[in-house]
Amino acid sequence: MKILAIFGPTGVGKTAVAIAAADLLRDRGEDPVAVSCDAIQVYRGLEALSGAATPSERGRLEHRLVGFVEIDGEFSAGRFAALAHAEIDELVAAGRRPIVVGGTGLYMRATLADLDLRPPVPREVRTRVEREIAERGSSTVWAELDPDVAVTVDPRDRKRVARALELQRSGLDPPRGSEQLWTARLRRPTALVGLVAERDELARRIDARVDRMIAAGATGEARRAADGGISRTARAALGFDELLAGDADGVKRAHRAYARRQLTWMRKMPGVRLIDRTGRADADAAAEVVASLD
Repeated sequence: MKILAIFGPTGVGKTAVAIAAADLLRDRGEDPVAVSCDAIQVYRGLEALSGAATPSERGRLEHRLVGFVEIDGEFSAGRFAALAHAEIDELVAAGRRPIVVGGTGLYMRATLADLDLRPPVPREVRTRVEREIAERGSSTVWAELDPDVAVTVDPRDRKRVARALELQRSGLDPPRGSEQLWTARLRRPTALVGLVAERDELARRIDARVDRMIAAGATGEARRAADGGISRTARAALGFDELLAGDADGVKRAHRAYARRQLTWMRKMPGVRLIDRTGRADADAAAEVVASLD
């Protein structure tokens, strides 16, 4: 059975298109299930902030791997990969079509392929690296990387610099192999679809998404998480600090900047079929998505 994977920038409407695609698959006699690939939707208590499928949406399409990690827990792509592989294998064995849907590129790759993922590093190493980057800046710390690693990391990319230095100081090799070739290592036959939209429409969609998030209680979620103790990986939620500051416009800017990075990555993704949903209803885009399976 071929897996249907739907990727795209924040705000493009991945969940709505996945639900519409599921309706079409049921018309064909199938029993689809969504497997979420989002680094923040795994956390319980950040449903509005992360844009996770609502109870109503889950009533229309079952979603797995959503809201199962405590807010103070650290989580990684390696742990997610093991869970996602097990979910997909179980669904395929039961004759149910997995619809992998999400916007976290690493989690999408980890779900669909066998990646060379490094283990977590000791907490004290991570804490020390984060403190040094905060004090000295990522570009200065980047200079400490081994030359063969440094050439693969943008010194302005704080997250990647931190990860590379954490691994180096823990005596662990960085992942090998080109990211561009990951689709050659897919675990199962997959129809890989990327949703895109014209820039102005995507910006409007993002603004509307953030407005819905805030109306649904995202600010309260952020404050409760901050007051109750939140892990480093959960605090990476897009717009978290801006929500705490009551800066709705800042949240929108963060989402728009992230969408640009997602689009850049997706357009380099080998084997993806891009579907432009500009001015198109969810059902219309979903019909093209489902057609990619044939």
